Amino acid sequence: MKKISFILFALATLTIFSQQKLSKEISFITENDLYVSINDDRYYTNGAFLSYRYLSKYKKENLEKRILEWSVGHEMYSPYRSIAVFKEDHDRPFAAYLYGGFGIDRIYKNNQTFKTSIQLGIIGAYAYGKELQNFIHNIYGFKEAVGWKYQVKNALALNFNVEFNKLLLKNNTNYFDVSWVNSANAGTVFTNISTGFYGRIGFKPLQNLVNSIAFNSNINNNNTRYFREVESFMFIKPTLRYALYDATLQGSFLNKKSEVTNELVPLVFNLEIGLKFTANRFRFGYTFNYNSNKSKNLRFDNGHKYGSIQIGYLLK
Repeated sequence: MKKISFILFALATLTIFSQQKLSKEISFITENDLYVSINDDRYYTNGAFLSYRYLSKYKKENLEKRILEWSVGHEMYSPYRSIAVFKEDHDRPFAAYLYGGFGIDRIYKNNQTFKTSIQLGIIGAYAYGKELQNFIHNIYGFKEAVGWKYQVKNALALNFNVEFNKLLLKNNTNYFDVSWVNSANAGTVFTNISTGFYGRIGFKPLQNLVNSIAFNSNINNNNTRYFREVESFMFIKPTLRYALYDATLQGSFLNKKSEVTNELVPLVFNLEIGLKFTANRFRFGYTFNYNSNKSKNLRFDNGHKYGSIQIGYLLK
């Protein structure tokens, strides 16, 4: 009897949490090749992203939600090894990118999203990549990185970004769906376009695109039709990206004094495989990321792997 009472209490608690309308979220993403293998420490070696999202009071009739987002991000890149004493050892330059961003995500009632955002920051020594990498190395007991004196030179970073997602199909039981995902970036750091698909397999019926942690659309208020719902699913996301410019590889066109640069590979294949789920007000996720070579003449020419850990917390 006690076991039955406990189960009923747990289900009731879960229902209460799932029926809350929570209109804000704080999230943090950490990315590192160490999350895939302790032997890897190269190329895109670390990323950290902190975001605050909240529902806007203003929205048009065809919108389900309009979400505003403030963010801070840091990306760090290195050659095939973090100890590269001589210039000749650098098959790609050390580089760091630090920025603050603002975005508007429009969630449409017909299961489409359209997001525009802007990022303003700095690349180069003022982004403190050397200091952050050595801090991380000290935590794990690794040797101090050598070669940052050849990093991409300081330059202003200003980038504009666009994302468009659309539900394509789902099965009758709602345990499987596929969405079309697209993005475009233009600015002094990255200029590229990408397209691909986002497939989900749910451990329970999937939430619609307009109310899911898969698309950061799971916040609600009294003006939306949805409540926060419990989610758990696996996903796969293959995309193709065509790049025209990458300042972390080529150096910024605003400062052409970088000693080490490299030529980019325009067409890149990306693959993401992972798991996402919610627990009370929290959401968690882990993603295995693979991309084909982004740069020419790399010592390791079989692509790059890294892991991504995501944590979010909903607020009233």
